[in-house]
Amino acid sequence: MNDMAEALRIAATLVLSGDADLWEIVALSLRVSLTATALACLIGLPLGALLATQRFPGRSAAIICVNALMGLPPVVVGLMVYLALSRSGPLGVFGLLYTPAAMIIAQTILIAPIVAALSRQVLEALHFEYDEQFRSFGLSRMASIRALLWDGRFALLTVGLAGFGRAIAEVGAVIVVGGNIDHLTRVMTTAIALETSKGDLALALALGIVLMVLALAVNAAVHGVRSSEGRLAHA
Repeated sequence: MNDMAEALRIAATLVLSGDADLWEIVALSLRVSLTATALACLIGLPLGALLATQRFPGRSAAIICVNALMGLPPVVVGLMVYLALSRSGPLGVFGLLYTPAAMIIAQTILIAPIVAALSRQVLEALHFEYDEQFRSFGLSRMASIRALLWDGRFALLTVGLAGFGRAIAEVGAVIVVGGNIDHLTRVMTTAIALETSKGDLALALALGIVLMVLALAVNAAVHGVRSSEGRLAHA
């Protein structure tokens, strides 16, 4: 019990004192996850809009595939990216394995289906509500999609935050393609796993505290966005 209390005390000191190693890991985690979230939104939002507004052969199969990909096992994604980026892989010439870029690619593959599936649900409901109105205005297909994206911006922001929450807490894929290299590819989740295995509970707890604060901040942001959306809807 005394050891645990001492570890918590040191962890709090590391967080509050601005320990350079700890905040370097936090900064890299944020850079990787925010970049992956942005890329996933660039891929997932147009795909979700396409599935929500268009009718084409194979649409149902495409929706089933996107929904199924939401449950992609992270270690499997890590393995696929590892094989693609390894020296003998098709993208090995770029030398991206064990770099933050490889971690961004893995996280993007993991969360893009989540963004696509959730945005499809949001935009499909709006499309059903506004489709007749858009037709009466004579809006083009692209103009209709832009209008839907704007009208659903609060809900879509929530989708993006959900994707970020998934990315920042991910460990399986990034440890396979990043290697958990100190000062290069070590992020919060992989560092927590490593430091716990080494018995350095103080640093692991400090990173866990920061990760929990980030998770709470994301949830607070989601709640704030939904509250703002509700107030605007009733204004």
